[in-house]
Amino acid sequence: MKRSLLHALAIVALVIAGCTEDIDTSARYVFTEETITSYLAKHDSYSEYYRLLGEVMVSNISETTVSQLLSARGHYTVFAPTNDAIQLYLDSLVSQGLLAEASWDAFPNEHKRDSIRHVIVFNSIIDSGDDYNPYEINSLPSPTSTSNSVDIPLPNMYDRKLIVQYTDVPDSILINDCVIDVNNRDILCINGVIHAMNRVISPSNNTLGYLLKKYTEDENSNFVVAAKMAEACGLVDTLSANRDEKYEELFQQRKIKSKNEETKGETATFHTPEHRYFGFTFFAETDEFWKQAIGKDVMDITLEDVMAYLDAEGIYPEAKRDNNYKSEDNLLNQFITYHLLPERLSPDKLVFHYNEMGYNTSKKTPTVPVMEFYTTMGKRRLLKIFESAESNGVYLNRFPVLDNERRGSYHELSCDPDKAGIRIGEPNLEGENNIRNGIIYPIDELLWYSDKTRDNLQKQRIRWSVPSMWPEFMNNDIRGNEITDEKHKNVYIPNEEEYKYLEDVDISRETRFNYWTGRGNGWANMQGDEMSIRGLLDCTMRLPPVPRRGTYELRYAIQCGGVMRGMVQFYWGTRKDKLAAMGIPLDLRQAGDNTLHTPNGNVTSVIGAGDSAYPDTNDDDYNAEVDKRMRNFGFMKGCNQYCAGAPGNASMMRASNICLRRILFRATMDPDETYYIRFKTVMDDDTRFFYMDYLEYCAKEIYDNPEKPEDIW
Repeated sequence: MKRSLLHALAIVALVIAGCTEDIDTSARYVFTEETITSYLAKHDSYSEYYRLLGEVMVSNISETTVSQLLSARGHYTVFAPTNDAIQLYLDSLVSQGLLAEASWDAFPNEHKRDSIRHVIVFNSIIDSGDDYNPYEINSLPSPTSTSNSVDIPLPNMYDRKLIVQYTDVPDSILINDCVIDVNNRDILCINGVIHAMNRVISPSNNTLGYLLKKYTEDENSNFVVAAKMAEACGLVDTLSANRDEKYEELFQQRKIKSKNEETKGETATFHTPEHRYFGFTFFAETDEFWKQAIGKDVMDITLEDVMAYLDAEGIYPEAKRDNNYKSEDNLLNQFITYHLLPERLSPDKLVFHYNEMGYNTSKKTPTVPVMEFYTTMGKRRLLKIFESAESNGVYLNRFPVLDNERRGSYHELSCDPDKAGIRIGEPNLEGENNIRNGIIYPIDELLWYSDKTRDNLQKQRIRWSVPSMWPEFMNNDIRGNEITDEKHKNVYIPNEEEYKYLEDVDISRETRFNYWTGRGNGWANMQGDEMSIRGLLDCTMRLPPVPRRGTYELRYAIQCGGVMRGMVQFYWGTRKDKLAAMGIPLDLRQAGDNTLHTPNGNVTSVIGAGDSAYPDTNDDDYNAEVDKRMRNFGFMKGCNQYCAGAPGNASMMRASNICLRRILFRATMDPDETYYIRFKTVMDDDTRFFYMDYLEYCAKEIYDNPEKPEDIW
């Protein structure tokens, strides 16, 4: 999915043609012994930018200018626009009808002028803090196997993640579609690095709702038909949500504590998210698809045409065929909402690669399959996102044949055409398409929750990392954040009394709801991260839907054995206020080698596996017998898909005596019901930890299949 050579050359030619100033190239790769501010002050090519730095304050409650900030100690990355770049930006405001002429004196009021100053300045600076170096060219994130567009982990001063874009043109790197000057980059200063930019970096502040409303009249948008459907179904307002302003206000007023600083039994300080953003991902059929499917020009295609096509294709036969598009019972509504997720997934986070078998975080080449299961908007349904070494891209609802025998590799062996899924195209992140709260991925096949998709989902084990259940973790860059300072690595979620931060979780006042990204810790967790919920905990979570009505096991992954682990009673059901207690309490101290870990030592447990069960022996009949014995006690070994530790670890979870799966219950579940699970401590000790890593649904057709036993992966 590379940017075409001709397109990239055109961009480079355009920005070079627009730059007429002579810029000092002698400073490239040279340490200047200047601060960023003093360097910019001495070079006339940056005089406009330097002036703006002295006019913009660091925040609304500070008297410090950005110029003063960049003259102090620190680690700053500055994508500094030249004078010509700023003039080109003012010219663009004229062409958009926002200014009468390209002059700072042409702004209608000081508020508008100040807003544009902030756009230019705040979008150009990344503060790496005390723990990280500034971004030189060779330290920018590299492209992935499926996308040449990658987010820079640290946000800029506007709290936006800038996008690094790689092209086929040698030595040409773009930041948000703006080329870094090849002759004036990596200018090293005492407190950071400067990269000269021939265009102003200005990602759009528009929302997905605004963009889709505009697309309905833009035949060149590629998504006219998709936008019309979203608008008709009343989604524009929903997709216009950007930030929870009530949370913003309370946090700034310090009515929500900024961190969990309790000391009793704590091993780290956990920091509260500063914002509560909303986000969305839209997998949309292109206009070319609809043109071919319906046989009309896209501007002539009506909603009635789309409804007629969907009806003829047998899409959602139980849905109503009326024009009440805003109803979840309506065909068009059910169709378009299955394309939408309530979280913004960037190209490098459509699936999470970290510590699956064989994965190398430097090479970033897919190995064994990894997959995410998300709950869609509207009528709650599962959407599977999949990538493997053999898939050659990221797919929706792909169901290949895997080499999942006990001695297998877990790689794809084959994939039937009707199970290949839909390949996710590369999004357009240029200009106004690079919005804060959403992203649109083009697809060229019809996406819907068909009977075949639901059957295929039920025929496979559905495993998901616990934080993937909560859109807020993706929208606020909490889940799997690669930044390893304390603020980003240790996250505290406010309890119910402070603020309902997670829509799908109820957190009691006595609960300390903590999250560890786990990056760099080498923990034996799926994708490295974990929930570490503490205190006299009591929390209730909404579970994802199942694909079909049937009997399922719900399994809970345990990294057990820690002396500070606790014990909880769990509850389950459809009425959140009247959940039934299920089974005996879940003891997280209990390991798989017949030991129970306590602060006072080890005592024998009753799992029945024994030391000889870890790792597997060369006798697969014996290994299978151990698996049966453990299941009789409600336990399973860990999965064989992920390492029992950091990426590259040769030992898999299945071989670890602390990586277990506990079968919480077996029950009949229905896709049209909403289920909740509650965890409540049974120990009178608020220093104990409740650990959460991943959960699994497994249908009876898999775990009780007389012809083919469930695989170990």
